[in-house]
Parts: sequence; structure tokens; C-alpha cells
Amino acid sequence: MRLLWKLLRQHVSTAQLAGFFLANLAGMWIVMLGVQFYGDLAPMFSRDDGFFGANYIVVSKRISTISTLSGSSQAFSDDDVDELAAQPFARGVGRFTSSQYKVTASMGIKGCAAFGSELFFEAVPDSFVEVSPQDWQYADGERTVPVILPRTYLALYNFGFAQSRGLPKISDAMASRIDMRILVHATGRTETFTGHVIGFSSRLNTILVPQRFIDWSNAAFEPGKDDSPTRLIVRVYNPADERIPAYMDARGYETEQGAMDAGKAAYFLRIVATMVTGIGLLVCLLSFYILMLSVYLLVQKNTRKLQNLLLIGYSTSRVSLPYQLLTTGVNLTVFVLATLLLQPLRAWYLGTIALVFPHVQGASPLPALTAGLVLLLLATLLNTLAIRRKVEALKRG
Repeated sequence: MRLLWKLLRQHVSTAQLAGFFLANLAGMWIVMLGVQFYGDLAPMFSRDDGFFGANYIVVSKRISTISTLSGSSQAFSDDDVDELAAQPFARGVGRFTSSQYKVTASMGIKGCAAFGSELFFEAVPDSFVEVSPQDWQYADGERTVPVILPRTYLALYNFGFAQSRGLPKISDAMASRIDMRILVHATGRTETFTGHVIGFSSRLNTILVPQRFIDWSNAAFEPGKDDSPTRLIVRVYNPADERIPAYMDARGYETEQGAMDAGKAAYFLRIVATMVTGIGLLVCLLSFYILMLSVYLLVQKNTRKLQNLLLIGYSTSRVSLPYQLLTTGVNLTVFVLATLLLQPLRAWYLGTIALVFPHVQGASPLPALTAGLVLLLLATLLNTLAIRRKVEALKRG
């Protein structure tokens, strides 16, 4: 094998091999960077909470001086809902159902009351709440009610009451430790419930309870009251769709911009990551083309030697092996260097992002490594097959 390699390596072009190496390194590094960058930044926009994704928007009717003076209703009619659901950008529309009774609640932790206030409950169809059905189920008349609180409540407790009263601060994972006592005041009666806090939402600034609890409690405590929705939740295909703001303006509707902005950012992040990855794949394809030209030129220069080796009994596999080992070694080195070069750049941009979003944590590097490994295996396989076919062509010639 050593003598065979000494014989065949005489015409190896270092410049051509270096060109392929650098091009392949750049391409693989760009692909791995695109995958890792998307994995690190996507949670900032699509994982604000575990209950509502980036493709949800909340719609309400715009309140103006004219509408206030005229006393026009802010509720959505069935025709309004049907028209919105029929729009091409909408995947589904749900109604907010509000409690028709008075609610007061006190919240604390470990038996220490932190604060209490008059509140109101809202519900949306269960299909819009991305939570385990076991955590969000309710049976009529039960005294324990699952609750999703706005994340602003968590900040209010941690940086207000807890800090001033020496109470322990809580995180999302400790939501179940919150003590929530709910008093429902209806005509001539008061009922007590216990709120089971299952988490916090950044998408909705309301206290969310299951749809079944709202339906049962409204019927039980304040039957017959108008429960027409004043807000709608819409699941859209693309939050950056230009038809959404045009439709909302034309109908006098407005959306909660926080969710819209997060959805748009997530959408454009996917576009940028796809473009970066596509550029990397294009560079990898060009580097593969450079390598094939180099190998074909090398084989062409060694045509007489290769034919003689084949005539004296060397097999096609053995003659092809030196070139295959050369390309495999180069591809493997490219993968290792691309992995090493990715880490310092990733540490830099994560450090920069942490200055603005201190709670952002980097994603697992496994998807980026998998993408690089797939490119390595694919390039090596194609190189091996191309070299073998070229040598077989010489043998037939």
C-alpha cells in the first residue's frame, strides 16, 4: 500500500487540494453555524411560555373616542368570527369567554399571604392551550381549578412582595407551590375555590382557566348574562403575513403587538437561518465539484500508471483506495476543524445576546454536529463512488 501511494501521489496538486479543503471547511462551518444559531435563538421568540406558540395573535376591537361616546359594542358577533376564520391567513379562531361574576383572590407561598385583589377569569377553547390534558381538565363543581397566570404576576411577586417581605422567590418550575384562594361572589352567595397554578404565560395578560370551568360557573352563578366575546385568539400560518395588518386596519381591529412581534421575529429568524444554511450547502457543493475536478485531473495524469497496475493484477478497489483515503481524511479534518471553529463564534454571540436577554441559554450542539456529520458522510460517500467509477472506466478502456 505504501509503495502504491508513493507511485500515485507524484501528481497530487497541493494547491488544488488546499482549495478544496478551504472551500469545504467554509461550507460546512456555515451550515453548522446556521443550524446552531437558529437553535440558540429560536427559544427567545417561540418559547416565551409553554402554553402558546408564536403563531397565536389576540384580536380586539379598537377603542376610540367616537366608539366610546356612541356606546357601540366592543363585542364580536358570530358573523365577525366567521369572517375572520374564513381569511386565508387564519388556521383557526377561538373566543375569549369571560367570567360574569365578581372574583377576589389572594396569593402567597408556604401559607404566607403575599397580596390579594379583585380579579376576573377568562377562558379560550382547550385546543388553543398547549398543555397536557391531565393538567387542564376540570369537572363541574370541583373546588380545585387549574390556573395559568400572566408572567407579570410572577415579576410582581418576586421583585415586589417577596423582596420587601423576606419571602422566597419562585421560578416557573415552582408554580405549583403558590397558594391561591379564590372567592366567587354571586347574587346572595359566595363560593370558595382553590387555584392550582400550573404556570405563567407571556402571551396573554389575563388569568386563564379551563373553558369548562367558565361555562359551568357562569351558568351556575350568573345565568342568562351576555357572554359575547370582546377578544378573539387566532392561530395564523405566518405572523409576518402582510394581509394580517391590512385586514385588521380595514375592520377596525387591533392586535396585541407583543405576540405579533415575537411571531414575526421567529419567522424572519427561520428565513435567515435557512438562507445561511443554503449558502453553506452551496459552498459545500462547489467544494465537492473542485475536489472531483482535482481527482479526475490526478487520475488523468496517472492514467498510464493506473492502467499498468490494473493489467498486472491490482484490483479496482485497491487502486482506488489511496485516493479514497485521501478524500476521506480531508473530509474528516474539515469536520473536526469546523466543529472547533464554531465554538468561539458561538460563545461570542451568546455573550453578546446575554447582555440584552440574560435568561437565554444555548441549545444543544447536537443538531449542528449532526448536520456536519451528515455532510461528512455524504461527501465521503460521493467521493468514494466517483473515484471508483473513474478507475473502473480506465479499466474498461
